[in-house]
Amino acid sequence: MVNRPLFVTLDGPKGAGKTTLLEAITQGLRAGKHKVVRLCEKKSDPFRAETMLLVNRIARQPSAELEREICKRFALSRAWISQQVLTRQPADSIILMDRWYPSDAAFRRMIPFAEILKLNGDHNVRVPDLHVGVVTAPAVSWARAAARSRGLGSTVIHRLEEHAACTRAFEREIARNGWLVCRNEGSLDEAAQQVIRAIIALR
Repeated sequence: MVNRPLFVTLDGPKGAGKTTLLEAITQGLRAGKHKVVRLCEKKSDPFRAETMLLVNRIARQPSAELEREICKRFALSRAWISQQVLTRQPADSIILMDRWYPSDAAFRRMIPFAEILKLNGDHNVRVPDLHVGVVTAPAVSWARAAARSRGLGSTVIHRLEEHAACTRAFEREIARNGWLVCRNEGSLDEAAQQVIRAIIALR
């Protein structure tokens, strides 16, 4: 990559271990003397609170029209992040982003994910140089999420069956879009090294 940072995103269902994996990847890259910038879509989005009001509404009253509006608002937020946050990072850095396109709702609701991707493209949302899909068996990620002090913490998913459906749909989209699959069920170091190798290969 020339004159801009490498942009790497990790997405996956709740409890798949994205944050823990991100920490291990960060440590591994920094140990190799790489400059790493850690970002989180949620924390970088200045319009998050307004959009989440709609997300809470759709959890109570699902509709395709409202979901399309939410998808559009998230795309506009990512466009803002692309222009106002990503462009300000050092050109020789590796940006690690916790979540980018998908949310749990994107893989189990009414709007096809291909349409969501197109919406993001139409708004000039930056496409990751490496998009990592972090997955586990649904029972594993569900148990991990349930064991957290804050619990599952989902606005739209409340049962294991819903979580499993979301996970299956997410895995289909990983395959369809050619993202790197990282199964995070075994050794954390093995999972981190898989992603680190893929990142280094792009430098």
